[in-house]
Amino acid sequence: MLELELGPGSVFAVGGFVVLGATFVASFLGRPASYPGDAIPDDKRIKRTPKFRAQAPRVVTGWTPVVEKQPEKDLLPSKVAGQQVWVHSSNATDVGPPVSFKPAENPNNSDSLFRAAKLRAWAAKPGSPAPSQKGISSSSGSSSQLEAAKKGFAFYQMLQCEDGQWAGDYGGPHFLLPGFVIAAYITGQLDQIFPKPHQEAIQAYILNHQQEDGGWGTHIESPSTMFGSVLNYVALRLTGARADDPACQLGCKFIRQHGGALHAPSWAKFWLACLGVYEWEGIAPVPPEMWLLPAWFPLHPGRFWCHCRMVYLPMCWLYARRFAFDASRDATASALRSELYPEGCKYDDIQWGQHVHSVADLDNYSPLHPLMRLLQNLLLVYERFGPLQFLRERSCNFALEYMHAEDLVTNYLTIGPVSKALHLLASWVAAGGEKDPASAAESKSFRAHVSRVPAYLWVAEDGMKVQGYNGSMAWDTSFAVQAVVEADLVQEFGDMSAKAWSFIAKEQVRSLPEGDWRHWRQPIRGGWGFSTAEQAWPVSDTTAEAFKAILALRCMPCVEKKQNLMPDEHLFDSVQFLLSYQNSDGGWATYENNRGWKWYEILNPSEVFGDIMIDYSYVECSSSSMQALALFSKQFPEHRRSEINASIKRGAAFIETMQRRDGSWYGCWGSCFTYGCWFGIEGLVVSGQKRETSPAIQSCISFLLSKQNSDGGWGEDFASCFNREYASRPKLYGSESGSTVVQTAWALLALMAGDCQDFQAVRRGIELLVRRQQPSGDWAQENVAGVFNRSVGITYTGFRNVFPLWALGRYAKVYAPAHGLES
Repeated sequence: MLELELGPGSVFAVGGFVVLGATFVASFLGRPASYPGDAIPDDKRIKRTPKFRAQAPRVVTGWTPVVEKQPEKDLLPSKVAGQQVWVHSSNATDVGPPVSFKPAENPNNSDSLFRAAKLRAWAAKPGSPAPSQKGISSSSGSSSQLEAAKKGFAFYQMLQCEDGQWAGDYGGPHFLLPGFVIAAYITGQLDQIFPKPHQEAIQAYILNHQQEDGGWGTHIESPSTMFGSVLNYVALRLTGARADDPACQLGCKFIRQHGGALHAPSWAKFWLACLGVYEWEGIAPVPPEMWLLPAWFPLHPGRFWCHCRMVYLPMCWLYARRFAFDASRDATASALRSELYPEGCKYDDIQWGQHVHSVADLDNYSPLHPLMRLLQNLLLVYERFGPLQFLRERSCNFALEYMHAEDLVTNYLTIGPVSKALHLLASWVAAGGEKDPASAAESKSFRAHVSRVPAYLWVAEDGMKVQGYNGSMAWDTSFAVQAVVEADLVQEFGDMSAKAWSFIAKEQVRSLPEGDWRHWRQPIRGGWGFSTAEQAWPVSDTTAEAFKAILALRCMPCVEKKQNLMPDEHLFDSVQFLLSYQNSDGGWATYENNRGWKWYEILNPSEVFGDIMIDYSYVECSSSSMQALALFSKQFPEHRRSEINASIKRGAAFIETMQRRDGSWYGCWGSCFTYGCWFGIEGLVVSGQKRETSPAIQSCISFLLSKQNSDGGWGEDFASCFNREYASRPKLYGSESGSTVVQTAWALLALMAGDCQDFQAVRRGIELLVRRQQPSGDWAQENVAGVFNRSVGITYTGFRNVFPLWALGRYAKVYAPAHGLES
């Protein structure tokens, strides 16, 4: 077995060159390597718009959210966190009436099934107050804004889970679910992993999101792509849809019109090769031998962004084995060998090697660089005449051991849904699935993986989907706590606040205090992951926001008796985590310190994602980390104060270098500039810059004011993320105008943080939030709010509550009183 004796010193042995390289780039271009770039060229911009079929929606019924239970004894290495999962009962009487979904009006679901279930549970509690149905005037001064906030929290508390978290739909990408379906089908466990009600709900989701042209987008607001279309067509067929179904015929037509699966992007082709409906000769090589490179080697995969390397890890193992399902012995898979390719194109006659680099223009967001194309061609030669068997065997053994280590440390969740589906398949293959499928399905590793599949599934009125994580609970709950604190409503919502604090405290990561350098994991104790501690991949910004929530409530009466859940030593661990995650450029990345160089993007093999090769520093992560450290320093002024002050100063310098010429900041994890501007201003303010004299803050305020709509709000289409240019529209999904409550709230939080002197502009934005609030205290679901890797939108159904509440609270309790704007 390969032995990698790694530590901070050896992993970053060439760290000095990284610093020098970053310095050179910054001096030559005036920007840090992490700068996401200005607007993309016009010929690369997204110009098509999705058009959804005006059909009767497929409705799902009988589903109820429950707390995940521990599977059979000793199957998993640790206890499950108790997140929300979904169960189906055909005899259920308490699931409420069917809820309609109209994607032509808004492809973003409202998470109605989950919310209705929580409201029913709340109503069943003895003495629980019913939700108010009284509207609030927006013209009676700041008191009305506070009343709107109270009303909103009174509603939102009803959605809180018993353990204190807020759960919700974290779906959106369309390429996640098919991987799970394909893996389940290959292993012969489709009906076990996805029983009939699951398959019906999966079909409902796929059909509900099919567009007029027959295709599916990469995500819910994307126009049709080959990535989304090929994978979802396959998933639809594998779950029982007939080839002569009108929806399948339409989908098949779209795929064929764009060159068939030969022109699908590489990730789609990989799944097709595993299913046996695409040949490995047409796949770009993923050699496992890269893991045998010395740790100091500049292109060691351990230096890649963790999501990148943890997807290509199981890929390289499956590629090396050339594992393929025997499609010729399966009627559906055999039929797909015809359906996925242009009419008259015989599967056995296809010259697969000619299509290694073929990809439709619809998908080619990050075209393969000529150097990467050359490297892949050289590797094809290596694969044809090699590989050296002792290297292949050794590297495959290491990859398999690495996957198992990942399974154990994440309690079989893995880092995310793409790797999870690949691990599910790989565990079955490693257990001998090709020769004895039934025995492999009974192996402990495979059963453990199957037991955690429900953690990724979510059901809403649009059907069953796979989420971008096993949820976003820690993230959403941390924001909710900060919102109620700033609104000064903790005492009024004491039970809600205490339960949320307890959940956050419980989910702090306590594992890997020294890291696991053999598997390229740096120390993570003291951090918080996006979802739960058991997932064991903490993120800098989630850590910072959770830490802020803990600090904001720790001295409040409602949590006095819970202090043992978060002793001071655990707080100090969080400080160590955040300080250790700061990069040489002064910013903070996501999961790890940056270990590579910007030029790694030349080697981006994905075609469909942008900037995936290294863990860049981000304005959002940096601002959150700075705010958390500053708040901690106020409460513990003697603990590492000089280090914290220096860290915040370096962070502020980084944020300033990331500001665009028009005064804005690009939002890399939220859609889009309104999000980035909020974090940019907050970071500079906490660093000590004076709001009224800071050129960066004033420039951003001017930018935001220039984007305010006539109705007082702000709004951006997802094209802002894709094109890297502010994209206003006359009307946005789920909105009566071009403004949305989430993006309006982000803009308002930014303006109020910067102490904007245009009081009328701020007031008009606040009035829009009050007008849009529903009698129940909820807000309608509007457009997609999240983004990752520039090109993929992702859902946060809780954002429509948390951020308007935060903005209303800040206005009523901070901004309006400071400027004498009370009624």
